[in-house]
Amino acid sequence: MNLLNAEIPGLVWAYRIDPADGACRRLDPHAPRSEFAAGKGLLWLHLGLSDARVPAFLESLGILPDDALQTLTSSDTQASIFVSSDIVHGTLVDFERTFDELTKEIGWLHFVVTEDVIVTTRLHPLRSVDRVKAALEKNPKNRRPIDIFEMLVIEFQRTMIALVLEITQELNAIEDAVYGDRRGDERRQLAPLRRTVVRLHRHLRTVLALLRRAGAADEDEVPEGFNDVTERLTGRLETADRDVFALQERARLLHEEIDSRLSSETNRHLYILSLMTAFLLPPTLVTGFFGMNTHGLPFANAEHATAIAVTFILASIAIAWWVLRRAGIL
Repeated sequence: MNLLNAEIPGLVWAYRIDPADGACRRLDPHAPRSEFAAGKGLLWLHLGLSDARVPAFLESLGILPDDALQTLTSSDTQASIFVSSDIVHGTLVDFERTFDELTKEIGWLHFVVTEDVIVTTRLHPLRSVDRVKAALEKNPKNRRPIDIFEMLVIEFQRTMIALVLEITQELNAIEDAVYGDRRGDERRQLAPLRRTVVRLHRHLRTVLALLRRAGAADEDEVPEGFNDVTERLTGRLETADRDVFALQERARLLHEEIDSRLSSETNRHLYILSLMTAFLLPPTLVTGFFGMNTHGLPFANAEHATAIAVTFILASIAIAWWVLRRAGIL
């Protein structure tokens, strides 16, 4: 990102695609603003919201309505898609990345799609957007901005599947520990995975519902080709939704299995403790009786008083064992 560019503040990248032959050209960030004007082929502007000058720049373009400008510069953390006869705008879910690693942190991509321009903004670097950029440079085959929008959602779905596979491997390791001989703190390992899966499912269901609602509009109420795009994307996201839901159910069942095993182990410990209490209570009464500091205790002056007391203790344990056996506890 070139934050010092006075012409295009917050510019991360910009591409110009010839609709005739699909030739893709990355624009020089120091090029004059006239190079970024609409009407010279498909234009994709990707901006970083960390530059405070971005809202004023977008407003100065004069090609976007007020509600679309508000979408691009908002800090909303909720997916949304709004459509009209000539524009699509909203917020998509994505996953953040750092300079050296991919993360599971949820990120947000704001977009506006018109007939010949697509503008996207974000606060932090995102996975899917970078993959679309790489695919665009490798094999540009898009003729409309709505095609780039479709690529963005497709890459989100692919990222979702990659996360599902990654979480599946982690769940496999936890399952091996739970059903094997190893014992560890599986609940602590499982908790962040369940939290991640729940968030994935919630956001995926939201995007899927938005696409279904947008795709249900009449042909004359949406941009050309938008209904076909939403139909294809809905099919893809439904497949990912089933995978995420199955993963959520598997994590829930694994959590229940861990709780069941912990409960069984706790009950076994309580059972052993109860037996020890039952065996030791009669001897305690015997020792308490002989230990009373009163006159006239039996066997107080007997020659073998200690042996007699031990005999009473052993006899009380034997009686306790017989009672527990008769009651079916042992």
